[in-house]
Amino acid sequence: MATDPSTAAAPPEGNPIWGEDWFEVRALWPLEPTVAHLNHGSYGAVPTPVLEEQQSWRDRMESNPVRFFTRELPAALDQARAEVATFLASDLDGIAFVTNATTAVSTVLSAFPLTPSDSVLVTDHTYGAVRIAAARWTSRARGRLDTVHVPLTVDEAGAVDAVLAAVRPDTRLAVLDQVTSPTARRLPLVDLVPALQDRGVAVLVDGAHAPGMLAVDLDRLGADFWTGNLHKWACAPRGAAVLQVHARWRSEVLPLVASWGEDAGFPASFADTGTADVTAWLSAPRALRLLEHLGLDRLRRHNVELAVAGQRVVADALRVPRDDLPRDPAVSMQLVPLPDELITDDAAAAALQARIGREAAVEVAVTTWAGRGFLRLSAQAYNALPDYRRLAADLPALL
Repeated sequence: MATDPSTAAAPPEGNPIWGEDWFEVRALWPLEPTVAHLNHGSYGAVPTPVLEEQQSWRDRMESNPVRFFTRELPAALDQARAEVATFLASDLDGIAFVTNATTAVSTVLSAFPLTPSDSVLVTDHTYGAVRIAAARWTSRARGRLDTVHVPLTVDEAGAVDAVLAAVRPDTRLAVLDQVTSPTARRLPLVDLVPALQDRGVAVLVDGAHAPGMLAVDLDRLGADFWTGNLHKWACAPRGAAVLQVHARWRSEVLPLVASWGEDAGFPASFADTGTADVTAWLSAPRALRLLEHLGLDRLRRHNVELAVAGQRVVADALRVPRDDLPRDPAVSMQLVPLPDELITDDAAAAALQARIGREAAVEVAVTTWAGRGFLRLSAQAYNALPDYRRLAADLPALL
């Protein structure tokens, strides 16, 4: 029988993986206590202090809109961008705010100089919206979009070999995930980025899940382009993301929307694309400071350990051998394979995800890759092992 949402509550025994102060940490997030929230990776969850920070910026904006937009906002945005750049170890002149990583990817693809004789390379783990964008802009240039298969459980050396083997003489751009969305694994970018660049291939890194989850050092990574969401694992409000562009490409990259900032170039042009509520950007530093207060190393260790423990609990309920579980030891999301042929496309995945949410009061991602369905279990500081036990208890009857 599925859990009755009206009777469910936060785990009374706490969270020994986090420690004795877990109840105080859990209280930072205004999440429904009757729901097990195991899908932080999709939309994030904003802590109350960050929401309060955002509201304070909105109050300031509404108290005198002219003063705010014309005299206060430019300096405030510069300060926020500087704090985010420091967090990501990025050259300040190389980083701009955008609303999300999807926007950033289209921004880069729209500006990249593709010709009909060029090709763009993606993997079969590429996020769906990014694949759609790559297909659009490649088609407009009358170029070709190539997809390379990277086996789910291949080691780093095998992943490098697979990607490099797919490079052709006409490959001009590779779009690679830092952490893959449907399969929750890292790609070995430290090896891939320089190897591709040595072959004359520019690299766009989709780091949507990286900020907060991983220790990001953008200047060391050295990608031509990089984008990451701040609303996911960095816990900023939705609408906060960044685009980093290497110095050699900055003169080429402009916002998708042409406006008054056009002549300012990168990154200044991205701060002036028309009137908008940018309080998510202004509140991002508050989110980063909250994570630092919790302890980034502690938070990352907790999230990985809990995600792995939850993966085992759910896998046992579905009788999936633990040795068969795909696992990345540094990622706060872990996969549990669903029975063969249960989920074969995105529509079936969405239907099952909605059913689990309605009938078990558990929010969890159901993904598809290579014709196979997976549960993608997230772990954040507000989670505890009973959340995963609850899913495990109800799931077999829902499949």
